[in-house]
Amino acid sequence: MTSLKHSHTFGLNASCEKIHYIDSIEALKLHYQRSDRQAEYILGEGSNTIFLDDFEGDVVLNQLKGKAHQENENSHNLSVGSGENWHDLVSWTLAQKIYGFENLALIPGTVGAAPIQNIGAYGVEIAQFITSVEFYDIDENRMKLIKNEECRFGYRDSIFKHELFNRCFITAVNFLLPKKHTVNATYAPLDTLIKPCPEEIYTKVIEVRKSKLPDPKIQGNAGSFFKNPVISKEKLKSLLATHSKIPYFEVNDSAVKVPAAWLIDQLGFKGKEYRGVRCHDKQPLVLVNSGNGDGEGLLMLAREITQKVTQAFDIKLENEVRLVGRQGLVTL
Repeated sequence: MTSLKHSHTFGLNASCEKIHYIDSIEALKLHYQRSDRQAEYILGEGSNTIFLDDFEGDVVLNQLKGKAHQENENSHNLSVGSGENWHDLVSWTLAQKIYGFENLALIPGTVGAAPIQNIGAYGVEIAQFITSVEFYDIDENRMKLIKNEECRFGYRDSIFKHELFNRCFITAVNFLLPKKHTVNATYAPLDTLIKPCPEEIYTKVIEVRKSKLPDPKIQGNAGSFFKNPVISKEKLKSLLATHSKIPYFEVNDSAVKVPAAWLIDQLGFKGKEYRGVRCHDKQPLVLVNSGNGDGEGLLMLAREITQKVTQAFDIKLENEVRLVGRQGLVTL
């Protein structure tokens, strides 16, 4: 067995049969053409996955690197290896005076994880910059390319979480960033910036994220554990009758997004702990490993939070983080 403790940022004691390191397309193809393959889980930096128990299979670790940049009259086209660190890419683009990613600074994980999760922050989602995603089709043993409109991007969602889950290994993501760029500073606290430029937004986002979110290198965590629920305006109206201070953000003409952190905070979960897994003292949307946490404690706490939120607000929270048990994904 091979330890996974340092392969996922939550840092629970878990193992797998073997870790396979993929650092080239050739290595990728050779791996998937093997006849002795068993159950597998594809992993990047492990910042959005928590191994609750020993996984009865192998882990395939993405280490595909590289960046290609083509500048056109009106845009920058980037093709980026899926194993590149996301925040490093954001920093690199800013250094090259390529703008658009600044709101997404300091989001943990790899470039390959970005389209899977459709990462987003402060009013920006990565889907608006992706032109296509390149991947290896494990079932058909060949490389493929899927265009943006085929990716079925949604709120923290994509086709890679559904039909293509565990069927594809993302190898590269292709982006288009227009030269004519308008900054997005509508979300607090970016709206306090007087004349925001991309560099200022980048700096502010990092400052805010560091103040609110624990560093996984110091305290094990996987960032935001739950998605912010999207509810109908009709449901919001009934909630406001009993919870007049509930915050919300408009999604479209018929729906709003409610901060999950606010819902959890109202129920007094800050600091609550089960078997070494605690609801963070400052940011209740984040669950942390106190150092001796285990998968059972995490499930107990996460399930209690979802049950109590449902009882109090009639809103069902969904986990943003992937939970992996002995035989694969686990649901709350």
